[in-house]
Order: sequence, then structure tokens, then C-alpha cells
Amino acid sequence: MPKVHANGIEIEYESFGSERDETVLLIMGLGAQLTQWPDALCDELVTRGYRVIRFDNRDVGLSSRIERDRALVWSDALFSLFEGKSAFAPYSLADMAADADGLLDALGVKHAHIVGASMGGMIAQHVAADFPERTLSLTSIMSSSGNPLLPPGKPRVYSLFLSPAPQPNDRSAIIARGVKTYETLGSPGFPTDAETLREWVERDAARAYYPAGVVRQMAAVMTDGDRRQKLRSISCPATVLHGADDPLVPVAAGLDTAANIEGAEMRIVEGMGHDMPLALVPAIADAIVSAAVRATGPRRDVRPAPERPFTEPAVSEALPEMLAQDAEAPVFDAPAKQTRLRRWWAKARAWWAVRFKK
Repeated sequence: MPKVHANGIEIEYESFGSERDETVLLIMGLGAQLTQWPDALCDELVTRGYRVIRFDNRDVGLSSRIERDRALVWSDALFSLFEGKSAFAPYSLADMAADADGLLDALGVKHAHIVGASMGGMIAQHVAADFPERTLSLTSIMSSSGNPLLPPGKPRVYSLFLSPAPQPNDRSAIIARGVKTYETLGSPGFPTDAETLREWVERDAARAYYPAGVVRQMAAVMTDGDRRQKLRSISCPATVLHGADDPLVPVAAGLDTAANIEGAEMRIVEGMGHDMPLALVPAIADAIVSAAVRATGPRRDVRPAPERPFTEPAVSEALPEMLAQDAEAPVFDAPAKQTRLRRWWAKARAWWAVRFKK
């Protein structure tokens, strides 16, 4: 795959389709390589008339690694960040958005439809807000607004993420951890078979394995703060896609994202978790194309429209139980919510101390 120099780093990327077509830029999530955008999704978008570019974010895959004078310990970084210390954040999500902008500049792409998943959705939000002249449309997938009062993910997810990463020379442990991650985050309504999961994990482990980069990316996420004000500045057409059964980023986060982008279309997929099962490729492509068509009009689409497995709630009706009617005035009791978070954090620290004490 080719590599370009952009924003002071080397970025590994891959391009599908014709350079004459409008570009869709795919930004992947925490610790995830470009390969985790399914080939089938890239091919689907090409079929619908778009050029597709996917790339490795900094500190993952084959792009530049942002080395430091000492290795970051996941538990130390996590505890420091929760305590309000930012020393473990050598770069920000805004820096990563500038990477994406720099990649497009290096490739001579003046305008693009920006698509991000999870952390990549947060980066995509920054791109749309900070580089509006570059952004044709925005699709934010299984991501969040950064609202600190949103509900947390499932405890089983945090338990997995808090456990130490396998050593680079322990291939069997790396693969077992990768499969477990897919299974924990996966879509209950669209399960991926075990053989395919193992193939994906082995593919990515053979390509690159760099857990230190994941810690630094997580630091960028945790220090990014509340993006609601930034979201309100976005003026391009936007689609927010979220799984109803997402165990890591609850659907409330998607609803809050859509509520803060004027005119955003909200799509909720029943049975979808925090992954991209092949069965949902048409629906994901449909969401991306929906925003793109509202921005620049239809392209070619030689395939029949896919069956729509999602719902399109009226965001103002879906929010009250989980979020603020007014984004500045949460419905739920903020002090009580903060107290619950402090108690959860105390339990998490105690659990870590017992399980991983030296």
C-alpha cells in the first residue's frame, strides 16, 4: 500500500475506485487499522459511484508511531486521565483530524465526504467543524458528542479494556484477545462466525501490533472533552448511524450527536453492536450515501436499494429519557450522575488493584 507525508507524519493509505469520482474518506476507531473497514463496504461505495480512501491513523497500523521517552502504562495513563491530568496525551483528536486533512491535501483531494467510526467518528466531527471547506458531508458511526453526562458502556467492556495487552511475542494471546474483543463488542443481531473473526484478527496481528499506540489514542479521546458546541457549528449534511445494542458507546451518544448537528439524520439499527458485520455493509453504505446525496446529488447506483434494517427516530422524541431536551440543561440529575461515576471509578481501581497487583 502507498504512504504519504502529511501533517508531519507518514500515513499509510489505500484507495479504491476512480480518482474522477467524489471521494469518501473513511476514518477508523481506537487502535483499529484501515483493514477494519470491510473491503465489501469499500467495493459497495465504489459501485455507487464514489472513490474510497481508508488509512491508518497515527500510532496504529503502518502509519507513524508517536514514540515517547518512556513507555506508557495503560493503568497509569487511565487513572491519571480520570483524575484530570493530561500529561499522558501527546496529541489530540484535533491533531488526528489535521492528519486526515493533510492526507487529502497530499493526495490532491479538495473536497470529500468524511466518514468516521467510534473514535474515528469523533475525528470526523473535528474535520467537519475545523475544515468545513474540505467537508462535503459527514457520517458519524457508533460515536459520541463527548457529553460527559452520557451513560457509560457495559462493565464487561471496561473489564476487557482494563486488562493488560498481550506481549508482542505471544501470538496466541494476541489472537485470543482480538477474538474476545470482537465477541464482546459484536452485534447480537448480526453475529460474525468464529472462523471469520479469527481470520480478521490474524490478518491484523500479522500486519501490525502496537498496543502502546492504543494508550496514546485513548488519551486523546479522554482529553477531548465535550464537542457539542463544535457540533453546532457543522453546516454540511450529516447522518448519524448507531447500533441499538452497542455495548461500548450506548445509542444515547448517537442521539446526542444528532441532536447537536443541525439537520442531521439519525439512523438506529436494531441488533447492531460496536462493530461492522458484513451483513450490515449495505446499510452502512446506505447511511454514507444518504449524507453524500444530500450534499452533492445522486451518483450512479446500479444495485437495488438495500432493505432498511434501521429506524429513523425523531431525535427530539427519542432524547428525553437519556439526554437533555436542551443540550445545556440535562434532564437527569447531574450531581447524582457524577456521584455514580465516582463510585464506579473507585470500584474499577479496586478491581484493578486486586486482579493485577504486583
